[in-house]
Amino acid sequence: MELEGLRDFVALCETGSFSAAAKRLYKSHSSISRAVSALERELGVKLCERDRHRFALTGAGQRLYEGAGALLREAEALKERVRKDD
Repeated sequence: MELEGLRDFVALCETGSFSAAAKRLYKSHSSISRAVSALERELGVKLCERDRHRFALTGAGQRLYEGAGALLREAEALKERVRKDD
């Protein structure tokens, strides 16, 4: 899994819509959609139920959201630790 795809997914979960996630990350709606689809293909599970008016996480999506948040926080903390050593 790529961290960028996880960032896109977390933004989607936190904002509740592809458009809002795209706006938050200064990306296109389609790039967020492609990132989520790529995660679903890689993991072999459906992460969310979506249509034009509704977005809801599946059980797998909820588990990924919880784990991805922790992983992204740890990645940021690691960057800070590395920068402090120089």
